[in-house]
Amino acid sequence: MSENLERMPDDWGSALVLAAHPDDVEFGSAGAVAVWTRGGHTVSYLLATRGEAGIDTLPPAEAAKVREAEQREAAARVGVSDVEFLDHPDGAVRAGEALRSDLVAAIRRRRPQLVVVFNHHQRTGTGRWNAPDHREFGQCALDALMDAGNRWILPSAGEPWSVQYIAVANAPEPTHAVDISTGLDAAVASLAAHKTYLQALGYSQEAVRPAVTGQAQAVGARFGGVPAVAFEMIPC
Repeated sequence: MSENLERMPDDWGSALVLAAHPDDVEFGSAGAVAVWTRGGHTVSYLLATRGEAGIDTLPPAEAAKVREAEQREAAARVGVSDVEFLDHPDGAVRAGEALRSDLVAAIRRRRPQLVVVFNHHQRTGTGRWNAPDHREFGQCALDALMDAGNRWILPSAGEPWSVQYIAVANAPEPTHAVDISTGLDAAVASLAAHKTYLQALGYSQEAVRPAVTGQAQAVGARFGGVPAVAFEMIPC
């Protein structure tokens, strides 16, 4: 791990953010999304599940509706209106042919220059063991990015497309960062939109700002002292 983080490239027009669950983007990267959309970039979200297994007090069918609504509101607060759900089962995401085909088709259809994938490593940036859905989904997403550029793989999924940049969010060993000085308030508002989910986890609305700012400041210590979001850039 390098001591200082490099500035993330911004010579791209559109980004596709791939995540396993509602709230994955908001726990760490929404500030970067806010900066990007305010800077004229187009950002879309694609989620594998609706997070239906994430609230112990709500049956999955009801939780899915609540979490979808909260995710759409969270996205809107950072300038994202395009949010798609693939409806793979929460808690049982598997890096198989079905998910890979869905992701290849989405990448070819949307044709982004930047793709953000959430941490596929065994551990999170905090050192904790990463959730199975995150590992399975992240690995499958990276495989799909390779396949999307090969016209002979899944030809029925559309014309091939190769992205310019791949960034891994919440990675344990980041390489780059984005200054979110202008997006910090939006990042707080975006996470706070997951009101029902946060309440189920035992987080109060008052705890959201310290959590978001604390993480941004920790990253910023390696990025010139400004609040920042970190990413691991993977060569394409």
